[in-house]
Amino acid sequence: MRYTASAKLFEQAKKYIPGGVNSPVRACRSVGCDPIFITKAAGATLTDADGNEYVDFVSSWGPMIAGHAHPDIIGAVQKTAALGTSYGAPTPVEIDLASMVVEAVPSMEKVRFVNSGTEATMSAVRLARGYTGKKVIVKFDGCYHGHADSFLVKAGSGIITLGIPGSPGVPDEIVKNTISIPYNDVDVLEKTLRDEGLAIACVIVEPVAGNMGCVPPAPGYLEKMRSLTSELGIVLIFDEVITGFRLSYGSAQQFYNISPDLTCLGKIIGGGLPVGAYGGRAEIMNCVAPDGPVYQAGTLSGNPLAMAAGIATLKLLQKPGFYERLEEKAAGYAGRLENIASSVGIDVQLNRVGTMMTGFFTSEPVTDFQSAMKADAGRYAQHYRQMLAGGIYLAPSQFETAFISAAQTKEDLEKALKMTEWSFKKLLEK
Repeated sequence: MRYTASAKLFEQAKKYIPGGVNSPVRACRSVGCDPIFITKAAGATLTDADGNEYVDFVSSWGPMIAGHAHPDIIGAVQKTAALGTSYGAPTPVEIDLASMVVEAVPSMEKVRFVNSGTEATMSAVRLARGYTGKKVIVKFDGCYHGHADSFLVKAGSGIITLGIPGSPGVPDEIVKNTISIPYNDVDVLEKTLRDEGLAIACVIVEPVAGNMGCVPPAPGYLEKMRSLTSELGIVLIFDEVITGFRLSYGSAQQFYNISPDLTCLGKIIGGGLPVGAYGGRAEIMNCVAPDGPVYQAGTLSGNPLAMAAGIATLKLLQKPGFYERLEEKAAGYAGRLENIASSVGIDVQLNRVGTMMTGFFTSEPVTDFQSAMKADAGRYAQHYRQMLAGGIYLAPSQFETAFISAAQTKEDLEKALKMTEWSFKKLLEK
């Protein structure tokens, strides 16, 4: 494939935008190439500035569960935009989406919309601190909750992709109130939460880790987390920015039958437009201004375009059999991938939960941040470039999640499987 137009755009972008991108992983440095610039998308297909087409497994990092440019979603946005794009005032459409979210997600009695996943998580943590009167946050190594200061401690996603230990600009006095512990380690979890010397306000967790690659919770791990936090009066926050409405219509908490105190959402509930949300028990949410003393605000919160796109998306997800069909598709694809890796003789550990999956280039099971770090990022980089040249668009990092969407056809998946087999064989060539 030719990438002439993308190369020119990247050079222009670097003059005006740090690194030429508006989110670091997009720079593709960890996979040893320059980024391609996308000009349009439809269904499961992306088209770049040179006219190259790709089968998309990134799904805009998760939101496009129904595929790109779905006519129902585009129609809802166009209809709403014709009435104005932003009012900075309450709208009927935000009530409609709020009611749909509250009805769908078991633990959410009230919800507040914001503009991003980062806004959702930082607002939920502030609320938990205000509700409990305590300061300390417990998070997990390799879990990423956005780029707010409190979370950039042993974070996943772009932090580990770029090899950055944390971030300059984050004051020590803020970081000292964040404790990061190993994911899936019950003993460390219990020891930390029972430490009476720590004034722990909340535990925040991705119920399925998606930012060190897809890493599912060990059996009983979330249940133990729930029982301990309930016993000790600690607010349990599920960061479902990725898993929300992806694993089931009731999100990961319905999938695992665990009820957190607060939930953070994003991505899918905006249908591809910028959005975030946090919500939970009414007792806690009633502490948010103007009902309570915990302040949070935003000019574009509840933006009508995002609300309309979210409503249209959730209506698609409500159709009978939607998740069952996706699971069948994802399970079949994952099984074929494992068979290919086995037949070729390459070490790949495939982790999958529903339509989220990551193939780690390692011979050892990946159950936490430490084991994820044993994956061969260099081998993944070569695989990424080979797949891209064959028209398959993967995440430009070993430590991200691939997504199956409703728009991917049997032919799309067959193409990806054939390219994967070819790429795996190339990786083993001396």
